[in-house]
Amino acid sequence: MEIRKKLPIGIEEFKKIQEENFYYIDKTGLIEELLNNWGEVNLFTRPRRFGKSLNMSMLKCFFEAGENQEIFHGLKIASQRELCDKYMGNFPVISISLKGVSGNSFKTARSMMCSVVGKEALRFRYLLESERLSSEEKQMYRQLITIDSQNTQIFQMSDSVLVESLRTLTMLLERHFEQRVIVLIDEYDVPLAKAFDNQYYGQMVLLLRNLFEAALKTNKSLYMAVLTGCMRISKESIFTGLNNLKVLSVSDVRFDEYFGFTDNDVQQLLDYYRLSAYYPVMKEWYDGYRFGNIDVYCPWDVINYCDALRTDKEAMPQNYWANTSGNDAVKHFIEKSDNITVKREIERLVAGEEIEKEIHQELTYHDMDQSIEHIWSVLFTTGYLTQRGKPHGDIFRLAIPNMEIRTIFTRQIMEYFKENVQKDGETLNLFCRSLQCGDAKSVEKLLGEYLRKTISIRDTFIKKQMKENFYHGILLGLLGFKESWGIFSNREAGNGYSDITIEIDHERIGIIIEVKYSDSSDLERECHQALEQIRSMKYEEQLRDEGMTRILKYGIACCKKQCRVMLEIS
Repeated sequence: MEIRKKLPIGIEEFKKIQEENFYYIDKTGLIEELLNNWGEVNLFTRPRRFGKSLNMSMLKCFFEAGENQEIFHGLKIASQRELCDKYMGNFPVISISLKGVSGNSFKTARSMMCSVVGKEALRFRYLLESERLSSEEKQMYRQLITIDSQNTQIFQMSDSVLVESLRTLTMLLERHFEQRVIVLIDEYDVPLAKAFDNQYYGQMVLLLRNLFEAALKTNKSLYMAVLTGCMRISKESIFTGLNNLKVLSVSDVRFDEYFGFTDNDVQQLLDYYRLSAYYPVMKEWYDGYRFGNIDVYCPWDVINYCDALRTDKEAMPQNYWANTSGNDAVKHFIEKSDNITVKREIERLVAGEEIEKEIHQELTYHDMDQSIEHIWSVLFTTGYLTQRGKPHGDIFRLAIPNMEIRTIFTRQIMEYFKENVQKDGETLNLFCRSLQCGDAKSVEKLLGEYLRKTISIRDTFIKKQMKENFYHGILLGLLGFKESWGIFSNREAGNGYSDITIEIDHERIGIIIEVKYSDSSDLERECHQALEQIRSMKYEEQLRDEGMTRILKYGIACCKKQCRVMLEIS
């Protein structure tokens, strides 16, 4: 049996991927374009899980003196011999990630920052033996790697030493190598997000502003810097006066193919693992992002789904990207849906339509929750919405990228619905009592009122079964109010699986609910079909076996915000 390369799930180290025979989609063209389209300080903003950290690791391996240059053999960049001779392995490189600077207080976060810089500085211990550094310069280096007296690897830096730390390190490395330095800073905005959540944002802004200004502005020892992050934080916030900054966001054509997988990348990967038959579902679930002029897939999703398919050919696509962190941006957005305009716009997006909005790609964290208009910008820059076509200035046509993100929206819609309905116990009690008593008219009236209040799902791109699942979820959200009832979803019953089965044990009442969605608005016909399904599939047998003596059978049909309820009793 032919042994195929391993899939690099969660591996962000370029060297490991190359040396340990992992599958790699060649993004080394980024190096050539970065050098040919010069920017002294380059900021790439992309959503999470689109290959930013792996690309930064690749840049480090290419530029850093002493790295194994053979790991680039056979890749695109290796064919550029003149460029490789001039740049490959010819620079000192400082490479840090701020992903881990996530303390609950500024003191903790500052300590984490000292640790990140200190551990990187430790890589250059040979500076202590350098004949090109003076004793004073070696003492400056010692201040970067000094740990506490208990030797617990807690780096001790004064404020002035920390702020100047990256600048100091570039100066010392340039002196030793007689070559200017490349600085790589990955996930630069994570400390700001954590600081905002934990209410020390002002202190972190000041620290990063001073740190970046010292390292990146008028630093004669700097050859080039590359930063990555999800958000494009306002220059007035942390990049004050940094006039050498080139920002390359998701809307820029430059570098558009180097973050994320292109359609050709995905087809080649699927072909390699003999999974080409799954191309349509891969495209439906994980394609749809638009970076510049290129449509891209989320790499994290593609790799994880491929891995699942290699062991289980019947594996269903999942929300891999959504599960890697919280989805607070969508949650905050859905919470604005009490505004009727916002509600209609959410419904259009979930239906697969496009809306036009002004996008502000430069924000501070304080701006983000200040108005719904800023939330649109956050959803766009973080990957929950993407662009369609060319923007007109700051006006973008926005859409939900794919099925995965659409399910995140519908899930948050459902959770928000459940939170809201729980606030009105009197109406919920009336709905459940009407259901128990067989009052179909009241059930229909109350369910219709709930549907008019919530965000409807009318997605023309998804199957009827998935639409029915939404209304199924609405009913489960309402029924969750009755803690004493036995409520079962998709339970095996008779010759099939009933949508919702309820056991009210103390009164020996059983309720069967079959939910249908009507594309034609012929709700009555769908209700009859639902009741016929209950009869023909003998769903009531399970309830009889459990001792229920009175069985209420409900056929419920829905279309957008309308519903019809029909009842049979046996």
